[in-house]
Amino acid sequence: MRPEWPAPSPLKDHWLLSKELIFLNHGSFGACPKPVLAAQTRLREIMETSPLQFIHRHRTERMDEARNVVAPFVGADPANFVFVTNATTAVNAVLRSLELAPGDEILTTDHDYNACRNVLVEVARRTGARIVVAHVPFPILGEDQIVQAIVDAVTPRTRLALLDHVTSTTALVFPLERIIRELEARGVDTLVDGAHAPGMVPLALETLRPTYYTGNLHKWVCAPKGAAFLWVRPDKQDGLQPAVISHGNNTPRPGHSPFQDRFDWPATYDFTAWLCAAESVRWLGELLPGGWPELMSTNRQRAIEARRFLCERLGLEPPCPESMLGSMATLPMPGRLTEIADPTAPDPVYTRLHDEFGIELQIPRIHGQRWLRISSHAHNAADEYRYLADVLGRLTTK
Repeated sequence: MRPEWPAPSPLKDHWLLSKELIFLNHGSFGACPKPVLAAQTRLREIMETSPLQFIHRHRTERMDEARNVVAPFVGADPANFVFVTNATTAVNAVLRSLELAPGDEILTTDHDYNACRNVLVEVARRTGARIVVAHVPFPILGEDQIVQAIVDAVTPRTRLALLDHVTSTTALVFPLERIIRELEARGVDTLVDGAHAPGMVPLALETLRPTYYTGNLHKWVCAPKGAAFLWVRPDKQDGLQPAVISHGNNTPRPGHSPFQDRFDWPATYDFTAWLCAAESVRWLGELLPGGWPELMSTNRQRAIEARRFLCERLGLEPPCPESMLGSMATLPMPGRLTEIADPTAPDPVYTRLHDEFGIELQIPRIHGQRWLRISSHAHNAADEYRYLADVLGRLTTK
């Protein structure tokens, strides 16, 4: 028997999320609001009414309109900004464009995202470069440990560092500007996987100035799936090829750089998700009186308060300071739920949480044990975390 079902957020009706689902895993694939999905449906209908006009003749003007909304939202000059389908696609484009030699080193951390690590492995296999992994402790006392771990792993052969802005598994917000400046001083380029950052934390890319930065728009910006971006420092744009090479390599357009030409047309593709990213930025920016600053602050504060509550109710130790959190938080599972009997089998705790109790929760495995990661967005309510605590407390005692 379930505990008392939680009272939903009054804003949840803006999403298509099931009323029978407690959706605490916005961080994985996001969720797109109804008005944005409606806007995408309208665009798709226009496209199918006259496909050639939409895809070919008016593509550039529509993409420029969207770029001129989304780029300023992340503090980017539109000239340095292109749309891509997801952050992993952008990481592929950057890493596979690098001219590496045997013995060159690519630096990452042990908090990186598996898909991006796989790109590193393939690039290293193909070029003879070496992957160096900086160990960032978790649990962690503070951001100094992150900076020191990365700096200590740099050698004269380090060519590039792949950095997370917000780590996926451990939900840490890295002190990115400090890390970038430390690496810049040592002549090391930086590729930032900011998959979770847009819409979770304020961004000012022209000030931050990594070498490359990619972020997903389907997560905290709530755009349709297939919307992300890549920002590239101007001096690094010439040698960069998209993951899919298409017409843009020899089809220049007035008022656009070769960098934009190459990325703006990745063969035939439903690019309405890119166009609707602008609608997501506008719509969510009007959801609360204080606009995006209030939305990001509210989401973050809800996640922090939920973590405090779960720690107190379940007797858990927070693995990092609150200052290192955004709109997600990772905690150890309580009691015997930390134990994993068969790491190759589907997770029985995840299955029970979803199938019996209607909870969608990210359950990462860290140091050979089961953890939980909560997310917070406008469709979430504080009472949902109470319900999660009730359920986990019940599972630990059975």
